[in-house]
Amino acid sequence: MFPTPIEKRSQSRRIAYRICVPVALFVWLLPLLAIFMTSTRSAADINTGNMFGWPEEFLLIENYIAVFQQSKAATYFLNSIKITVPTVIISVALACLAGYALAIYRFRAALPLFFIFVAGNFVPFQILMVPVRDLSVQTGLYDTVAGLVLFHAAFQTGFCTLFMRNFIKALPFDLIESARIEGVGEFKIFWYVVLPLVRPAIAALSVLIFTFVWNDFFWATVLTQGEVSKPITAGVRALNGQFVSQWHLVSAASLMAAIPPVVMFFLMQRHFIAGLTLGAVK
Repeated sequence: MFPTPIEKRSQSRRIAYRICVPVALFVWLLPLLAIFMTSTRSAADINTGNMFGWPEEFLLIENYIAVFQQSKAATYFLNSIKITVPTVIISVALACLAGYALAIYRFRAALPLFFIFVAGNFVPFQILMVPVRDLSVQTGLYDTVAGLVLFHAAFQTGFCTLFMRNFIKALPFDLIESARIEGVGEFKIFWYVVLPLVRPAIAALSVLIFTFVWNDFFWATVLTQGEVSKPITAGVRALNGQFVSQWHLVSAASLMAAIPPVVMFFLMQRHFIAGLTLGAVK
């Protein structure tokens, strides 16, 4: 039913495993290595067709500095932070509250409400492009950081609620009942009993939502127009002019845009893995 662990396989299979894993890792990292090599090339080197060969000269520092000199990269990074951090806080906070209510309280509309949260995750977000854009224009939120925050928070809360409800549902209900017998209020039960127990789940969810929102390109393009409110994923396009494509600068900016989610994951790696495996053997 379950695959046999590699430690219990034959010697030949273990040797093949040790050979295949580095090869697979290299193939998986090959696009990133190609982007990194492109970010160190000069424009003349790319224009001559030297796309996969050894660069004629390494312009590692020069290209990365040019990203900030030839575009508003600092503003784009700041916008990404302004969009991502509030979205994570709002989505996770609302999900904890909604997940607690759906998991602990027993009322007639609990299951239909939960199904609504689940169903929202299956709606293709591309079909909502026109109505969401029209709504943001009518409400004055188009091309604003606040509009992107509210939009992402609204769309991510459904998935977050599904995530948190299932984790809170797995907690022993006797803990809640014991606290109620002792006369503890519902908010204190939520704050002092439930939240400490689901802290790994909150950390894992925060990493996931941070990655989703930071890497968003579709809605950053649809809901922004000027350079004032663009996040880094959409602002990278400013490095390409109408007639000239500066792929070396685009590659450098793309790699810099990928750094925060990677750093976020490694900082929260212990909590992230604990959150994903919480209750796995229950």
